[in-house]
Amino acid sequence: MTNNVKEIFTGTSAPPAPAALAAKVRTLAPSMTRSMQLVAEAVAGDPAGCAALTVTGLAELTGTSEATVVRTARILGYPGYRDLRLALAGLAAQQQSGRAPAVTADIAVDDPIADVVTKLAYDEQQTLADTAAALDTVQLGAAVSALSTARRIDIYGVGASSLVGQDLAQKLLRIGLIAHAHSDPHLAVTNAVQLRSGDVAIAITHSGATGDVIEPLHTAFEHGATTIAITGRPDGRVSQYADHILTTSTARESELRPAAMSSRTSQLLVVDCLFIGVMQRTYDRAAPALSASYEALAHRHAPRTSSR
Repeated sequence: MTNNVKEIFTGTSAPPAPAALAAKVRTLAPSMTRSMQLVAEAVAGDPAGCAALTVTGLAELTGTSEATVVRTARILGYPGYRDLRLALAGLAAQQQSGRAPAVTADIAVDDPIADVVTKLAYDEQQTLADTAAALDTVQLGAAVSALSTARRIDIYGVGASSLVGQDLAQKLLRIGLIAHAHSDPHLAVTNAVQLRSGDVAIAITHSGATGDVIEPLHTAFEHGATTIAITGRPDGRVSQYADHILTTSTARESELRPAAMSSRTSQLLVVDCLFIGVMQRTYDRAAPALSASYEALAHRHAPRTSSR
């Protein structure tokens, strides 16, 4: 387990802001024990009510123990229960500030298309907000620094994550960086073998457990490349080989909305943050490269004149 993941579970990193609490619960709950999930679900579902409870009161409410409550607070990123209560109070105040009610119903098979649009839009907005609130900007800054000076960048992803990888590779190529996205696991590993110190490898996996993505990242890690994981499970196996972890959030999975849909939305936000950060760091050389790529493609987007 890397130091980044240790910080998540020991509370040595800065406690998340109140707005990030719900996102933390959604991201980390699947890896918790059932008793911890009960505590996490309680504080996310009723922050005002739980903020008024002592550690003993919350333990009694959830049918768990005081030790479980404290451990849950620490997993969520707070040094102790007192810090969690303060965050709950802040979250409750935000929720009472006049926001519009949340759209909570899942998409149904017989929903009118207008309702589908409304529900999808709400879910995607929430996913983006949760990801932004929980994203570790220190880790993001370190990843941007590594990418800005990289000799070569390899990106690994399969399925929907491979599309995100291709998007990032295309962006980086257009500002003059050598970046390649690999969805074929064999090709990914054979390329990872060629990496060394000064190179960067990025793994994109919502589950944090995709073997076809973890294997090339492990190979790159062993060969000295700086490694980055974009994942919805910061405690997943991929973190063992990641120097920097960028956590994404997802909407609740349902029959008509698989996790791949919402995870792609949050992954694209992180990819855009990486790209803009690199663009800022390398502006003097990136801006001319981007302008050159626009000019090279301009004639393909110009209106065609009639040949008559």
